[in-house]
Parts: sequence; C-alpha cells; structure tokens
Amino acid sequence: MRSQIAIPRRLLIYSSRVSSQIAATVMEPYTRTSFSRKTGLISTLLTTTRPMIFSKAIKKLYFPCNMLQFFSVTLAECSINHDPIELYGYIAVRDDRDGMRNYVLNYSRDDPIITQKGSSIQMTGPKRNIELVSPVLIEFDMRIKNGGQEEEDLQLIDGAISCHDRRSWKPVKHRIKGNCGAVDMSFACVDQAVEATIEVVISEVHSSFSLSLRSFVYVLEDYEEIQLFHGSIDQSCGLRRFVLAVSHGDMMILKFRFGNSNVERRRSFKAE
Repeated sequence: MRSQIAIPRRLLIYSSRVSSQIAATVMEPYTRTSFSRKTGLISTLLTTTRPMIFSKAIKKLYFPCNMLQFFSVTLAECSINHDPIELYGYIAVRDDRDGMRNYVLNYSRDDPIITQKGSSIQMTGPKRNIELVSPVLIEFDMRIKNGGQEEEDLQLIDGAISCHDRRSWKPVKHRIKGNCGAVDMSFACVDQAVEATIEVVISEVHSSFSLSLRSFVYVLEDYEEIQLFHGSIDQSCGLRRFVLAVSHGDMMILKFRFGNSNVERRRSFKAE
C-alpha cells in the first residue's frame, strides 16, 4: 500500500527522497501510468491532422489558459573553487495534463553542461507548454561532475517545489540551496496564454560565427527576456524547437545577435 503525504496548500520544498510520493499525492488523478516517465506529448502547434474522407478540414481551436514560463536557470553558488564546472541532472515540471515529467533542462553525465559560477544554465525544454490550471510540481536533481566515477560527484540541489498560485505574476527568482551550492530559477505565470513554438534553421554558413537567440514575452505591462540559445555555428543546422507561453493577443519578439558585434535582427509575432 502506497503511503500518503499531506501537502499544505502553499509553496514548499521537499527532499527528493519523498518527492515521488509527494508528486503522486499532488497529482493523484494522473498516476495510472509509470510515474518516472517523461511526457509523451509534443507541442500541439507541431501536430498535423488529415481531414476525413468526404469532409472538409476543420481548423483546430486552441483555448488560452494560464501557463508557467521559465525565464532563466542560473548557477548562483558552488562549493567548487575552480572553473569551468560540469553539471548534469534535470529540472522538470508535472502538471495535470498527463502528470509526467516535462523537462525544463536535462543533461546526462556523459554530456554535461560546462558553466561557471554566476552563469546561466541553458535550458533544453520544455517539450510542451506547462498548464497552470491546477497545482504543479517542480522537481530537480542536479549534480556536479567531480571525477571519473559517479560516486565522486557532488549533489548540487535535490528536491521538489509545489506551486499552486494561478494568478499572473512577474518573473520571480527562487534560490534553491543544496549541500554544495545553489541554483536560481526564475519563472512566472503568464495569464491567458497560448503555446508558441519556435523553430530556427541555419540554411547557409560561409564561416563559423557565434549566435545569441533571445525571446521577449509580455508579462504584466513589461517585456521579459528568455535566453533561448547561445553558442557557435559552423555548419548548416536546425536548432532545437523552443516552446514558450505568450498571452493571447500580445506580441512576442525574437532577437538575433551575431558574433561579438552589435549586429542584431528582430522579428515580432502576434499570438492569435
């Protein structure tokens, strides 16, 4: 018989030793499937359908709802005194859409992200929007690669946060402290949002260059920045798909910066 844990209806932090039990309690109606699985849903804007025979295609309707949007993840503190630092692990969110992990970032030990104290950690997700129509659970387990064997690695942060405030708010930085450092997560509730999927393809490259891609989302009378990509491009390629929450009727701005110069390009899109 699975034990039950009472969850106070406020923002709390838990140890990951019981996070699965806590998640199972918070997401009680959604635990018919394996609880450790990641979400199998992809962005709905990427889904194509075919009309039935002898019928006309029907335009699919998307209804706005409040969504949770991550704006940044930063390595705020670290007990390691040298740079660079190799990090791996995950930050994931469970909502009531399927109750499974929707990864905001996910790095394996074999392919860690290399960063330094005070620097942002590039997000690799989410795979789809995070609906905030009921309480969501933010889980995290991040470690510092500290040698050739996994047993030598250091635990950075480990636990879970329950978030149930469904009112719109500006991005708030939450500092999660662990035994060997701290991570800052900045996220907000975007009011009456729709899911926006961004796909960028580099079609032609004459010589390698660095690219910075940022998005600006309107939240409570101001535009807030999300760093989507920062890295070197040396050949034609497609960047990963980015999924954002944008309030219905508002503009989303994409800003491209090339190299170390001030050369920038902007594109804006209206969420309809």
